[in-house]
Amino acid sequence: MCLVLTVDLAHVAFTRFTVPADERPADEGPAGGWVSEERPIGFPATQLVPSWTARTPPGAWLEIALRARTASGDLTKWYVMGRWSEHGRPRTSVPGQGDEHGDVAVDTYVARRPVTAYQVRVTRHGDGARVTGLGVMASALPRQPPAPSAPGPGDAVELAVPPRSQHAHAGHHVRYDGGGVNWCSPASVAMVLAYWNCGPAPGELAWVGDGDPAPAVDHAAAGTYDESYQGTGNWPFNVAYAGRFGLAGFVTRLRSAAELERFVRAGIPVITSQSFKVHELPGSCYSTSGHILVVTGFTAGGDIVVNDPAAPRDAEVRRVYPRAAFEHVWLRSSGSGGIVYVLHPPDVPLPPCTNGNW
Repeated sequence: MCLVLTVDLAHVAFTRFTVPADERPADEGPAGGWVSEERPIGFPATQLVPSWTARTPPGAWLEIALRARTASGDLTKWYVMGRWSEHGRPRTSVPGQGDEHGDVAVDTYVARRPVTAYQVRVTRHGDGARVTGLGVMASALPRQPPAPSAPGPGDAVELAVPPRSQHAHAGHHVRYDGGGVNWCSPASVAMVLAYWNCGPAPGELAWVGDGDPAPAVDHAAAGTYDESYQGTGNWPFNVAYAGRFGLAGFVTRLRSAAELERFVRAGIPVITSQSFKVHELPGSCYSTSGHILVVTGFTAGGDIVVNDPAAPRDAEVRRVYPRAAFEHVWLRSSGSGGIVYVLHPPDVPLPPCTNGNW
């Protein structure tokens, strides 16, 4: 049975929460931890995605959980959305939580019935775990993707994001989801970390081995690997990984390439998630059931400049994709519905938001 619901409202609401500092370890029982007030969404939502940044000393970890209020007034149980330690063990999603209200698909709560409010819970385990950022994105996807957006004003713009090919890591550390072939998300995160001049120190990369063309990509794969999902593409885990290097970050949905362009013109590259057949995205030369890349710029005509880690070599990572085709495969509900990771230093301001989605 498919859990994905669509409604006629194309809505996104992103909310930030402040988790008070508390150095005491929380109880490990279901009542332990910090719990937010119930947050009204403002529309009937069908998906919830939390994301966070945190610091977890060795031996400490966090559990992030959500529960929701259905449109009929019922309160769901608590669903575990992730157990996270920057050192791993645990770093895992939790399968097998489905019931009459919904289920957790790796990193996303998917409602069987629309929900109108939710609470988020953070449970600390061990000493010193500290949440530095927490947000929840609620959304209801449209039945059809929107019409292509018009290019924004201004000249061409392109950010100097270093290129990283995931395929340059083929066969590397295959215990982390098979090596380079599946490393689009850590490769993209490593690109953005390099753009912001942060990431693992040389001493943290010694285990990667000699001759690696970009050991920070291997480090990102190890640091985002989800033990249950057995992959490196868990959206909030990639944001949390970037947070260990001092970046702020969150997962949300954008509604158009026009919104992407606002971030790029503010100096912030954006990581996007999309799926497509080879003919649907001219210039891609491949098909994918789910892929992550970095939007780095826009041409004078409004087409989208990306660093696509699916390129076979670093020198071929920069690509330009037609605006309408890119928007279609990125925004449609059969794909990611416009999912992005936004990663930036805390002192770099985001562009003004008028739609409540960041």
